[in-house]
Amino acid sequence: MPEKYGKLPESPQSYWIDSVKLPTFPRLEEDINVDVIIVGGGIAGLTSAFLLVNEGLKVAIIEADHVLNGTTGNTTAKISAQHGLIYDEFIRNIGENKAKLYYEANAEALHFIENTISEHNIDCDFSKQDAYVYAVTEEYAMKVKKEAEAYEKLGINGEVVNSIPFNIDIQNGIVMKDQAQFHPLKYLAHLLQHITEKGGQIFENTTAVNIETKEQPKVLTRENHSITAKHVLICTHFPFYEGMGLYSARMHASSSYVLATKVKNKYPGGMYISAEMPSRSLRSATINGEEYVLVLGEDHKTGQGGDTLERYEALEDFTEHALGLESIAYRWTAQDLITLDKLPYIGNLTSNDPNILIATGFRKWGMTNGTAAALLFRDVIVNKGSKYQDLYSPSRFYANPSLKNLLAQNVNVAGQFMKGKFGITTKSIEDIKKDEGGVITINGKRKGAYRDTKGKLHIVDTTCTHLGCEVEWNNGQRSWDCPCHGSRFTYTGEVIEGPAEKPLSRDDHTFFDNFTSKNSGY
Repeated sequence: MPEKYGKLPESPQSYWIDSVKLPTFPRLEEDINVDVIIVGGGIAGLTSAFLLVNEGLKVAIIEADHVLNGTTGNTTAKISAQHGLIYDEFIRNIGENKAKLYYEANAEALHFIENTISEHNIDCDFSKQDAYVYAVTEEYAMKVKKEAEAYEKLGINGEVVNSIPFNIDIQNGIVMKDQAQFHPLKYLAHLLQHITEKGGQIFENTTAVNIETKEQPKVLTRENHSITAKHVLICTHFPFYEGMGLYSARMHASSSYVLATKVKNKYPGGMYISAEMPSRSLRSATINGEEYVLVLGEDHKTGQGGDTLERYEALEDFTEHALGLESIAYRWTAQDLITLDKLPYIGNLTSNDPNILIATGFRKWGMTNGTAAALLFRDVIVNKGSKYQDLYSPSRFYANPSLKNLLAQNVNVAGQFMKGKFGITTKSIEDIKKDEGGVITINGKRKGAYRDTKGKLHIVDTTCTHLGCEVEWNNGQRSWDCPCHGSRFTYTGEVIEGPAEKPLSRDDHTFFDNFTSKNSGY
C-alpha cells in the first residue's frame, strides 16, 4: 500500500465479523421439503427465521457463503428510524400517510430489537442514542428546516439544533430522540442459536440459482439439490431470482467506506450523519474494552468510485480534523441497494407470485428495514396480512420520482456500458506491480490483471457475467466491480455480490506465469 495511506490497515476487515466467532453449518446434500425456505443469511433472513420458528413452522435457511458475512456483517449498525433527510421527501412523493407508515415500521423494528435483547438477555453492546442529521451549507440548512416541519406533521420526537460537539461548523441540524446502536453480529448470533434450538435448518455454501414457480415453489441450487416450500423468502442482498420483476433496472448499488478509529477527543455520544455529500457518519463502538469511533462516508455508485483508497484517505482527513485521529484499527466497505423511490422493496416478488416474497433495497438502513421486512413476512405468512404491505409493495410505481430516476439510472448504465466497451486502455502487464491491479490490453483485448504480493499474476476477462458491462478495479478492496448493476468479484473472478451469478472468465495462466518468472522484479 502506498506510504500516504500509512495509518490504514493493510487489508479491509469488518470489526463486527472479526470480533465474533460464529458456528459453521453444512452444505445442503439432499432435497428437502419445508414450510418456509429463506434464501440469505443476513438480518432479514435470520430475523424472519427467528419469528417463524417461534410460530411453529418448519424453516430452512440457505446461504451461498457463510451467514452474516455479507452486507449485515459490514454495516455501521445504527438502529434508527432517522434515515437522513427523508421524511419531507416522502411526504411530497408518496403522501403524509405513507410517510408516517414508514416511520412507524422502522420505529416498531427498533422496539422489536430492543425487546428481543431484553427478553433474551443478549449481550450485544446495545445503547440508546439520539440520532442527528447536520447541514454545513445554507442550501441544506433549508432542507433540515423542512425536515423539522415533516417531523412535526408525522409526530416524530425531534427538534432543530444549532451545533454538534465536534470541530465541524454547521448551519443547523435535526435530532431524532431515543434511537439506538449495537453490535449486530452479537445480537444475530443469539438469534442463530435460537433458530437451531427450535428446529430450524441452516445450510451454508449452498447457492440458490433458480425457482420453479408452482403452487408450492421449488428453489434449485447450484449443487443440484432442491427445497420445496409453501413460501420462499428471498433475503439476499440482490435478489438471486428476479422473475419478471426487473429489479436490475429498478435499483442501483451504492458503496461507502468505514474506518474504526481511535480518537484524541472523548466521544460525546449520539449518532451523526451529514445532510450533504460527500457523506460523513459517526457512531461509537467498544473494541477490546476501549472506545472507538466508526467513521463512514464517501458514497458513490459501485464501480464508479475511481481510486477507492483515496476514499479512505478522505475519511482519515475528516477524522483528524473533527475529532483528532490517533490510530485506525479496521477499515472496510459497505454496499447497499437503492430503489427508484428510496423505499425498500418488501413483499410479493411480482403480483403473480403470491408465495415468493422479497426484501431488498434497504438504502443502507438495513438494521431497521431488514427487521421490518421480517415482521411483515411473519404477518403475511401467519396472519395473512400487514398494514405495511402497500407501502413496501415491490409492484408499486410513483411517477415522481420513479420515472425520473428510472430514466436517469438507465442512461447512466448505458453510458457506463459504452465507456467500458470503447474506452482506451493504456496499461500493460509490465505496469502492474505487486499488490496492484488494473485493466490492461492483451492482443487487443480488454483484460483485468492483479499481481499478488508474491508476484503471481491473476488475469480475468473484464466482461461482467450479468449483462456484459466491463468491470473496473477496486484497489481499496482488491476486487472487480461492475459500474452498471453493482456486481462484485474477487481478483480471481469469483462472485462476491450479485446480480451476477457466474464468475468472470479466467485466462490460461501458462503465458502469464512464464512472464512473471522472467520479470520477477515487478
